[in-house]
Amino acid sequence: MSTTLTLISIPFGLAFGSFATVLASRGLGDESFVSPGSRCDTCARTIARRDNIPVVSWVLLRGRCRHCDAAIPVSVPIAEIATAVLFAVVTWSLGATWTLPAYLVLVTACVALTLTDLEAKRLPNRIVFPADVVGAVLLTIGALLDGDPGMLVGAAIGALGYSGVMLVVHLIAPAGLGFGDVKLAVLLGMFLGYQSLWHVAAGFFFAYLAGGVISIFLVVTRLRTMKDAIPFGPYMMAAALLMVVAGDGILDAYLGRL
Repeated sequence: MSTTLTLISIPFGLAFGSFATVLASRGLGDESFVSPGSRCDTCARTIARRDNIPVVSWVLLRGRCRHCDAAIPVSVPIAEIATAVLFAVVTWSLGATWTLPAYLVLVTACVALTLTDLEAKRLPNRIVFPADVVGAVLLTIGALLDGDPGMLVGAAIGALGYSGVMLVVHLIAPAGLGFGDVKLAVLLGMFLGYQSLWHVAAGFFFAYLAGGVISIFLVVTRLRTMKDAIPFGPYMMAAALLMVVAGDGILDAYLGRL
């Protein structure tokens, strides 16, 4: 069942990956996410359905708009493929559980927010807040259907705890950690807390570990300087997704040594 469900999740991942790029593009402004339909950012022509097939259309069009020949960012197919891979990995890890849709919403939100943070160093409320609401509703429904309503307590504590710690860090060093990261911690803490508070703590640890190591690498290789602002949101989201799919194994290995 897990293999079948994983295979089914891949085309859904491609479709939601395409939607994530729309969220990222329109989330930085005030345009509706659903209307008007997809269109070229350069010539504003509506994109036909045949040109809106995830990955395939980009390849067939050679990364160019059919009408004006403007380049379509390579980040579009990369995001679609990344979302499909993450859908498959998360589905394989969680299996046939009623909370799976909630975690797939988390994946979609993380892909969209990673794009906005890397492009504009912003985590738009227009993406974060709806993800909070939809995620909470789907987690609640899933917990009730799975017969695990008590897990929602951990989700609430995780959201408050993770965001509370990040708020303290923000107040101490506002230049190093934006308030957007604090709001993001509510979303990530909710999903990690649903699994366990150990998942929340490990997610926090790995976010800072990855952020520190990669930032040092970028500075040493002169790809960035000490004065450059490096978005922290992608590290938080990568660490959270790592704990979602491999947290149990990581924590078992660590706690088993204590």
